[in-house]
Amino acid sequence: MAINKVTPWVKSTCAYCGVGCGIEAKPTANGQLDIRGDVDHPANYGRLCSKGLALGETVTHEGRLQYPSINGQDVDWNSAIKHVATQFSDIIEQHGKDAVAFYVSGQLLTEDYYVANKLMKGFIGSGNIDTNSRLCMSSSVAGHKRAFGSDTVPGCYEDLELADMIVITGSNLAWCHPILYQRIKAEKQRRPSLQVIVIDPRKTDTCEIANQHLALKAGSDVALFNGLLSYLNQHHQLNNAYINAHTEGFEQAVERANKDAGDIATVAAKTGLSIEQLNTFYRLYAKNEKVVTLYSQGVNQSIQGTDKVNSILNCHLAMGRIGKPGSGPFSVTGQPNAMGGREVGGLANTLASHMDFGNPTHHQLISDYWQTDSLATQLGLKAVELFDAIDNGKIKAIWIMATNPVVSLPDAEKIKRALKKCPLVVVSDCIADTDTTRCADVLLPAQGWSEKSGTVTNSERRISRQRRLLPTPGEGKPDWWIISEVAKSMGFAKAFTYQHEAEIFNEYAIMTGLDNAKRDLNLTGLAHLTTEQYAQLLPQQWPVLHIDKEITHKRLFTDGRFFTPSGKAQFIAVQHQPTALQCNADFPLSLNSGRIRDQWHTMTRTGLSARLGAHKPEPFVSVNPIDAEHYALQHGTIATLTSPFGNVQVRVDISKQVNQGQLFMPIHWNNVTSSAGKVCNLISPKTDDISGQPEFKFTPVSIASFAYKSEAMLLSSTVLDMTEFDYWVRQKVTGGYLYRIASCLLPEQLMLRLSQYCQHENGRELSFNGASSGQYRYANIEKQRLRSCYLVADDLQQQDLDWLQNLLDEPIDITVERSLISGTAEGKLAAGKTVCACKQVGRNTICQAIREQHLKSVDQISACTKAGTGCGSCVPELQQILDEEGIAQTALMYEENG
Repeated sequence: MAINKVTPWVKSTCAYCGVGCGIEAKPTANGQLDIRGDVDHPANYGRLCSKGLALGETVTHEGRLQYPSINGQDVDWNSAIKHVATQFSDIIEQHGKDAVAFYVSGQLLTEDYYVANKLMKGFIGSGNIDTNSRLCMSSSVAGHKRAFGSDTVPGCYEDLELADMIVITGSNLAWCHPILYQRIKAEKQRRPSLQVIVIDPRKTDTCEIANQHLALKAGSDVALFNGLLSYLNQHHQLNNAYINAHTEGFEQAVERANKDAGDIATVAAKTGLSIEQLNTFYRLYAKNEKVVTLYSQGVNQSIQGTDKVNSILNCHLAMGRIGKPGSGPFSVTGQPNAMGGREVGGLANTLASHMDFGNPTHHQLISDYWQTDSLATQLGLKAVELFDAIDNGKIKAIWIMATNPVVSLPDAEKIKRALKKCPLVVVSDCIADTDTTRCADVLLPAQGWSEKSGTVTNSERRISRQRRLLPTPGEGKPDWWIISEVAKSMGFAKAFTYQHEAEIFNEYAIMTGLDNAKRDLNLTGLAHLTTEQYAQLLPQQWPVLHIDKEITHKRLFTDGRFFTPSGKAQFIAVQHQPTALQCNADFPLSLNSGRIRDQWHTMTRTGLSARLGAHKPEPFVSVNPIDAEHYALQHGTIATLTSPFGNVQVRVDISKQVNQGQLFMPIHWNNVTSSAGKVCNLISPKTDDISGQPEFKFTPVSIASFAYKSEAMLLSSTVLDMTEFDYWVRQKVTGGYLYRIASCLLPEQLMLRLSQYCQHENGRELSFNGASSGQYRYANIEKQRLRSCYLVADDLQQQDLDWLQNLLDEPIDITVERSLISGTAEGKLAAGKTVCACKQVGRNTICQAIREQHLKSVDQISACTKAGTGCGSCVPELQQILDEEGIAQTALMYEENG
C-alpha cells in the first residue's frame, strides 16, 4: 500500500518590512507556497499582514531573470563572472579604486551583505558601497551614534505591550508595519488606559486607535519635540538624577530648545497645532512613566532627519526613559534586513561589525582579521552622492544588487541618465524587467526570497533564519556566491572560499567579538555554529553571548552606560529648520509620499499578486476637498503633478485625510507598471548633511487636471507594450494583466487602436458598438475562456468595472457574457472593489450585507462576510464603509419623508 508523505511546514521569515515576522511555508502542487504565520516567532506570534499572507502568490517564475547576460546576449556563468571581474579590475587599474561602487539593498541577507562589504571595503579598498537603506533609516543611525556612541535600537517589541503611552510619529504603522500596529491595538483593547498619540500631517488608518492625533505641519518635528523638552524643563518634570549620572550636554540642548520653542505659542505657530493640543500631549508625556516613541520614515526622510531623531532621543534621556521595560525610543525599519545591513557595514560611512572609519584600533582589527592590507580608510559616497558621481563620470562602474534605484532614488530621471552613460552597469536581481535592469550592461540572475538561505535582523535586533523553500528557476544563484566568484576572479580567492552561507555567518559572528566586543553588537555566542546548528537556529536577539535556546527580550542601556568615550549619553542641541524647498506661487502645494497597505517598494514582488493589486490598482494623489474644488479636480479623474524636477500623471483621490495645501502620493509605481506614476520624478535630491537621507516627505508641487477624451480597460493574458497611449497602468490579475488607459483620442479612435492588441486567429467574438454613446466593448472567447477584452468610453470612472479583474480565470458562462456586452456586473461578478485582500471580500458584498442584515458594527461585518478577519488592516476601511452606509440610509430616510 502506498504511503502518502506529508510535506512539512518550514519556518522562515517574511520578505517585507522590518518587523521581521516569522512565517511557515509549505510547497503546493502548482509550484507556489501555502503560507501561515509562525505562532512561535516573537515578532508576530502567528499574525501576518495582507502582504505576508500573499507571499505564496509571488513565487511565480513569470518575469524572472533566469540567465546571465552581457549586452542583451545570454552567456554562461563563467563568462559573466570573468567579464565583470575583468571590467572592474581594468577600471580600478586605469582610474583608481574609487572609480567603482556597489549599491546594495535591505533585501539582501546578512551573509550577502557581509561578503559584498568585505569585497569592496576590504579588498578593492574603497568605501563606495552604500545601500537603499540610506533612503529609509540612515538618519536614525546618525542620531543614535551622536547620542549613544553606537547605532543602537535599545528596546524590543515587548515594550509595546508594557508601555503606558505610545507615541507614533512619522509612521502610518497600520499600513507600513501592520503587525506592530495589531499588537498595539490588541493591547489597547485589553488595557484601555494605554495612551496612543499619533503625530502625522495626514489622518491615516493608524489614527483609529489614537487618543490624540497631532496633524502637525510637515517638517516641524524638531519644533514639537524641542517644545516638549522645554516644557519638561519649565515644569520641573525632568529626571535630574539620571541626567547627572548618565548624560552630558543637557544644558546646551535645553538652552537651544528654549530659544527655539520655549514659548508654547511659538511651538503652535511652527507646528500648526493648537496650544490646547500641545499642552495635552506634553502633560501626558510628563505624567506617564512608561513611554515608547515609535518613529519611522516621516522622521528620517528629511534634510533635518538626524536632528529630528535627536530631538526625540533628548526627551527620553531627559526623563531617563531608556533601557527600561515599556520605555524607550524605537526606530522601526522599512526593509526586512535593514538592520542586518547596518551590522555588517553596508552603509558607506561605516565599517563592518559596528566598527568605524577613523578609529585606528578598528582599522587594525579588521585588517588583521580579513588578512588584507587594502582596507578602505576613507568614507565612501552616500547613495545620492554616489549616483551624482556616476553622472559626472567619477564612478565608471556600478554593481547594483537587489534594488531598483531608477525608481526609488530622488530626481529619478537623473539616475536613469547617469546609468545610461556609465561605462559599466552590472545588476544582480531576480526580476528581469525593472526600470534599473533596463539600464544594465550585465545582468546576473540572483535567487529570490523563497530560494535563499541565510539570516535577517529585524527592528528589535532579532536575528531570524530565512530558509530555502523552493528550487531556483533557470541559473539563479545566491548573491553571496555571485560576489565571491567575482572576488576570486579579481585575485582575492583566499578570502572568499565559502562553500555555504553558514561559513559566512560564523566568520561574521566571530568578527563581532574582536577587541572583546567593546561594542553593542556581540554575536560571540553564535560564533562557532555547526552547519546543523545554523540550519536549526531559533530567533536570537543580540547581543548574544550564549546561544539562546528559548525566546528572550533584551534591552540595552539598562545600566545607564553608553558607547561614547565618557560612557555617558549625549544630549544634542538641535534647532528647527525649514524644509529643503519651500512652496511658492509656481509650486503652491506640499507633496508627501509613502507606502500603501498592500504594496511594497517598487512592486517587483507584490506586483505579482493579483489580490494585492486589487485594493489600489492605480497610482493616485490624495487631495483635500477644498484644494480639489480650487483646482477644478474631480474624484477619479487624472491630474498632472509638477515639481522643479519632473512631472507625473495619477488618479485624483479626494480625501479629508490630507489637510488643505497638502497632497499624498504612493511610492510604488514605476515605468514598468505605469506611464507616469513614478513619484521620484518629483522628489528633490537634497539630503540631510549628516545622514545623507533625502527629503521624501515635503516636495513643493503644482497640480492641474489632465484633459483626456476617452478611457479604456483592456484584459490580456500577456504583458503588452502600452507606450503609445497618453496614460496607462498595468495591474496583475489572475491569469494575466488588466490595463487601465486614458487617451486624448476620441473613443472610436481609441477603440481602433485597442483592437490591434486583441487579434486572435480563433475564438468567438462578442462586441458592442455604441457609436452614438461613445461606448465600445469587445471580447474574444475560446472554449469558455476569455482570451482578451476591452471596454472603451469617454469616461469609465462612473462605472463599477472591478469585476473585470477575475475574468481571465473564470469560466465564461451566459451571465459573464451578458456582463461583457452590457458593461454591468451580474451574478457572482457583482462583489465590487476588493476591500479585504486577505479574504477577497468586495465593497458591494459588504454594503449589501450592511443593508440586508442591518449590521451596526465592524465586528458584525466580519462575522457576516469574513472581511477584516485576516490581518485586520482593512478594519478602518470597513468602519468608513459602515459610516458611509449609515449616512446614505439617513439621507434616504429624510428624502422619503420629504
